[in-house]
Amino acid sequence: MNALPPLPACCTSLDASWPLPEALPHTLWLSTRFDPGQLAADDFQRSGIEAPPSIQRSVAKRQAEFLAGRLCARAALWQLQNVDWVPPIGADRAPIWPEHICGSITHGTGRAAAIVADKQHWRALGIDLEKLLSNERAANLAEQILTPAELQRRDLLPPALHALAVTLTFSIKESLYKTLYPLVHKNFYFEHAEVLEWSLEGQVRVRLLTDLSDEWHHGSELQGQFVVEDNQLLSLIAIKAAPPTILSGAPAVGAS
Repeated sequence: MNALPPLPACCTSLDASWPLPEALPHTLWLSTRFDPGQLAADDFQRSGIEAPPSIQRSVAKRQAEFLAGRLCARAALWQLQNVDWVPPIGADRAPIWPEHICGSITHGTGRAAAIVADKQHWRALGIDLEKLLSNERAANLAEQILTPAELQRRDLLPPALHALAVTLTFSIKESLYKTLYPLVHKNFYFEHAEVLEWSLEGQVRVRLLTDLSDEWHHGSELQGQFVVEDNQLLSLIAIKAAPPTILSGAPAVGAS
């Protein structure tokens, strides 16, 4: 395969512009805008992407967002390492990546994106895109998404930031799940993590409130980042790969 098929009319050209406050080296990011109203019946076939039965039975919006996300993921893998791979859906509903690759796919209202990296640089990546909640909806959902401590911290904020705080908490916990699940293969939920602090500059710190593994246990903290654009919030959590271990007395690779 020398080139990827052309994009369908329902998707805009893929955009590699990094959207978040801090760029991640050795990753490849691509996003697209999509319009379900322009989705054609044969777009999956012409794009060379197989639609799982659950997607075939779904409405145009779900089909378009799935197609757009997979187009981003395939192109990102192709640009990263010339890997021709469309992540299928696993039994756990998570995308399946090549063994040496970590990645994440997300989609929101009219937008989809994917990020990929070689595992020699990053162990895990998780991204999530959410429409900003309205004040009313944020108030109604807060107790389902926020822990008691998070509710207290929200109440200390100016009322104008309450909906943003709830949306961010929802999104960063989704990103956290996407990041850690491939490492621990255990489900966990909103009450099993909490946002400790965040800033309007796009930095956020989260802590686990449950034991997922010996490494990822109650009290483990991770840094994340987010950005708000076009009434949508994008969040990301990434875990760096451990540096290679050089055995004492052994020459380093490439040493002579």
